[in-house]
Amino acid sequence: MKKIILFSLFGLLVSCADTKPCDVPTNGFITGTEQTVMMGSESTIDLFNKFNKAWLNRDYETMKVHISDNGIFRHADGSITNNAEEFIAHSENNYQESLASDEEEVWITNFAFSVKPSASDDPEITNTQGEWVCARFTGLNAVYDEWYQFVDGKLVDWTSSKRELIK
Repeated sequence: MKKIILFSLFGLLVSCADTKPCDVPTNGFITGTEQTVMMGSESTIDLFNKFNKAWLNRDYETMKVHISDNGIFRHADGSITNNAEEFIAHSENNYQESLASDEEEVWITNFAFSVKPSASDDPEITNTQGEWVCARFTGLNAVYDEWYQFVDGKLVDWTSSKRELIK
């Protein structure tokens, strides 16, 4: 019985010992900073998938819940919107234009991954808030590369670029 108690105490002491925090692997660089980039979380990908599904289904009420009313959203056509109402109006306008020109909106999500820049001591650097998702979509005639910055469940920054699909 004494051996069991001694081994239990020893196990308790070892389990309470200070452990070195895990180093999160990073790579790459962000120009003008000392930052590197690390992988983000699956929960941010889940949020992206929810947002993407709502957009595909034109479920604007769900989209509104996840779009900041104080953001910056750069569209592939060069326009910029700054809140949920403007973002959704721009999206709906594009959809209506595609219907009017008999162009079917078909999108395939090719990939998405989440990243997070390493911390910075500079208070001017805001890219460390939330996480970023990089995603690529292929349509009938174009490829879109997009970056989404989600902070506390809200899209606060988004950039879309478009190029012709090479067939």
